[in-house]
Amino acid sequence: MARITPQEILKRQEKADARKEEWRTIYEECYEFALPQRNLYSGFYEGKTPGQNKMTRVFDATAINSTQRFANRIQSALFPPYRAWCTLQPGADIPLDRKAEIAEALEVYAEKMFAVVRQTNFDLAMSEFLLDLCVGTAVMLVQPGDDDSPVRFTPVPQYLVSLEEGPHGTIDNVYRKMRIRGEAIQRQWPDADIPERLVKQIQDKPEVEIDLVEATVFNPTENIYCYHLIWPKDKSEDGTKSLQVNAELVYRTMTVSPWIVARFMKVPGEVYGRGPLVTAIPDIKTLNKVKELVLKNASLAVSGVYTAADDGVLNPQTIRIVPGAIIPVARNGGAQGESLRPLRSATDFNVSQLVINDLVMNIKKMLLDDSLPPDNMSARSATEIVQRMKELAQNLGSAYGRLITEAMGPLVRRILYVMDEKALIDLPLKVDGLEVKITPTAPLAQAQNMEDLEKVLQFTQLAQAAGPVGQVALNQDELIDYIAEKMGVPQKILNNRQERQQIVAEMQQQMAAMQQQPGAMPQEA
Repeated sequence: MARITPQEILKRQEKADARKEEWRTIYEECYEFALPQRNLYSGFYEGKTPGQNKMTRVFDATAINSTQRFANRIQSALFPPYRAWCTLQPGADIPLDRKAEIAEALEVYAEKMFAVVRQTNFDLAMSEFLLDLCVGTAVMLVQPGDDDSPVRFTPVPQYLVSLEEGPHGTIDNVYRKMRIRGEAIQRQWPDADIPERLVKQIQDKPEVEIDLVEATVFNPTENIYCYHLIWPKDKSEDGTKSLQVNAELVYRTMTVSPWIVARFMKVPGEVYGRGPLVTAIPDIKTLNKVKELVLKNASLAVSGVYTAADDGVLNPQTIRIVPGAIIPVARNGGAQGESLRPLRSATDFNVSQLVINDLVMNIKKMLLDDSLPPDNMSARSATEIVQRMKELAQNLGSAYGRLITEAMGPLVRRILYVMDEKALIDLPLKVDGLEVKITPTAPLAQAQNMEDLEKVLQFTQLAQAAGPVGQVALNQDELIDYIAEKMGVPQKILNNRQERQQIVAEMQQQMAAMQQQPGAMPQEA
C-alpha cells in the first residue's frame, strides 16, 4: 500500500465528518443539557466567543451532577487515582515451568508503568474521558512526553474527532481538527517540517492560531499506523481559492495506535456509541421544561399579571409592579370597574412536584446514581463496599467488558509501547493476551474476583468436611496460587512451587529427626 497523500487524507476526513454530522442532533442535546461546559457544538469552533455562557437553556442541574457522578464512580471502580488498576500476567503461550519467573518479571514492569503514570496527567485526563463516555464515545490521545512527564494523555472532545471503522467493529482511522498557535507547532512536534510560507506567517504573527488536521490511518499491508499532521491551507491571503497547499508537517509510523476510542454501547452498523445520556435525554429535557414552567409560574405568582383600563388617567407605560409600590388611579371601583386589577392564573401547577420527583429518580437510575443505602449515612463497611461494586458491575453489564477491551487494554499497550520507545523498559513479549495478559485489579474487578473466590472457599470447606476423600480432591498448590491471583497478591512475596516443595521436605526431615531422637531418661536417686 502506497503512502497516502495529504489530499487523499483530507478527502477521507471530509467523508468521515459528513457521517459524524448525522449524530449531531443526538450528541448536541446531551452536551447542552448534561455537559454544557464541554459543549463545542455551540462553542469556539462554531464561530462563537470562548468563555460564553452555555447554560442559558438549562433550568435543572440533576443531569449535570449525575453525569459527573457517573464519571467519578466509573473512574474509582476501574481506574482509581494513584493506584494500580491492573496487573501483567503470563498468558497461555508461556510454558508452565517459566510462568512463575515471568510473572515476577512482569510485576516489575507493571510497577514501573504505574510509577510513570503517577507523574503524568492521566487521572485528570481519565476524568474528562469518562465524561464523554457518558454521552457515548470517548477519545484520548496518548503520545510520548518529556523527561518530567514521559507519557502525555490528551482527552479530545468527541466534536473534534471523526472516526472510520475497520473489520470486527474496531476503530482503524482517526481524524482530528485542531487549532494551535503558530509559535507552538515546533515545540509540540519537534520533527515537524514546516514549509517556508507557514514559517513566514509564524514569524510575522506568532500568536495567530493555525488550523491543522491530525490523522492516524492504518496500513493493513504493513500492519502499521501512519500518523500525519497536515496544514490544510486552501485559500490565498485575499480569501480566494487560487492557492491550494496541503502541506504535511509530520509523518510517523508506529505499531500501536496512539488513539484510545471507547464506546459505552454500540449498535451494529454504527461507528459512534450511545451512552446512558442518550437513553436519559427525553427525561432530562422533560425535567428541564417542567422546571422552566415552574419558575415561570412562580414568577407569575410573585409579581402577577395585571390589566389596565385605558381611561386617559392611568398610563400603563409608567407603571412599575414592585413590592410596596403605590399606583395613583382615578378610581378603584364604580360602574366602569377598576382601573387596575390582577389577572387570574388559568392553571394550578401544584402537581409539578410529583412529576419532578419521578423524573429525577429515573435520570439518576439511568446514570447509575441510585446507590443504596444513601451516601449520607455512616461509614461504609467492607461488605457494603463489595455489595456496591457488585451492583455497579450488574448495572454496567456489557459496557464493563467493552471498557476493558476498548479502554484499559489499549491504554496499557500504548503506555508500554511509549515507555519501550523512550528506552524506559525493554519488553520482549507481546501484550496480546497469549504471551502477556492484562488482568484488572480495580475495585470493580476485585468484586467479581471475590465472588469467584467465595465459591471456591465454600467448596473447600465442604470438601474438608467430607473427610479424607474430600481433602485429597484439592490440589493445594493450585488452590494457593488461585487464591493469590484472585486477591491480587504480588508474586514476589510468594514462594514458587519448587521452594514450597523444598521447605516441606526440610520440615518433614526435621520432624523425622525429632521422632528418632531418644527421650531423656529420668535419673535414679
